[in-house]
Amino acid sequence: MEELDILILGAGWTATFLIPLLALRKVSFAATTTDGRTVEGHPTIAFKFDPSDSNLRSHIAALPRARTIVITFPLTGQGPSRLLVETYETTHPTRSSSPSLATIQFIQLGSTGVWQSNGPLLSSTPPSSGEGQGPWVTRHSPLVNPTAPRTIAESELVSLGGCVLHLAGLWDGTKRVPSNWIDRIGPSKEAVRSKKSLHMIHGLDVARAILAVSQSDKAKWDEKCRGQRWMLTDGFVYDWWSLLLGWADVKKEEGGEPTKQAEWVYELMLEEGVRGLPRSMEQLKRCYDTREFWSTFGLVPLKGRMV
Repeated sequence: MEELDILILGAGWTATFLIPLLALRKVSFAATTTDGRTVEGHPTIAFKFDPSDSNLRSHIAALPRARTIVITFPLTGQGPSRLLVETYETTHPTRSSSPSLATIQFIQLGSTGVWQSNGPLLSSTPPSSGEGQGPWVTRHSPLVNPTAPRTIAESELVSLGGCVLHLAGLWDGTKRVPSNWIDRIGPSKEAVRSKKSLHMIHGLDVARAILAVSQSDKAKWDEKCRGQRWMLTDGFVYDWWSLLLGWADVKKEEGGEPTKQAEWVYELMLEEGVRGLPRSMEQLKRCYDTREFWSTFGLVPLKGRMV
């Protein structure tokens, strides 16, 4: 069977952007779903990664060989990442030598939540410009909870030479619409008071990022991707108060009155001496600096400034 460029394990929301992009760029690919359904007009392979399945090896062996494996579903704890990587490698050997992570690239999609806590973190390795202190967090900053099950699995993949792309909040303007979240994230004035920064990335830019990483040649993969974690946002640090105030008319059916969240924001601005929005980076406390990814892979986000 001819080697594909990309195999997507778990064709969910991200795949609705990635599959059309791969088709447009004429990148060969296959994708899996648990039920083999059609996604964006393309059939998928029925496959479920279950470490307890006694037939897992044969299920993995039946998957097509690809240069890059994109794992979209979360793995947890010690063992699953190694099981997936090593089983795929041994059941899809290279023609010239023994299996090696240098020939098959594994990309795991993760979350920027690994750097999120209630308090600020300082970057342990600031960018070359000398910036990165104060409220700024980069991919080099220490992980908040290295013993979290998902983080353990990602660290295992990194130790095996894989690459983890940590994604900020996901949006698309249709199914994932941040303005629809206001009642959930701001059910009370005190809840709104606690809201600081928000970081987002559009599904199209996630797809572009995955494609760029997957197209790294061996030298670039070894230098920039192998055993690396990358942080992805659209480059904006959003102030929750600014967003909530900007969405004051999101519930237009309610007699043209502003939302209660917008009213609370104005009350809080008076109480806390905030003269205008957005608040400063220092007030927001946690600000992700993701310039390194976009410059390394020669991209600029297409969908910056969430609406």
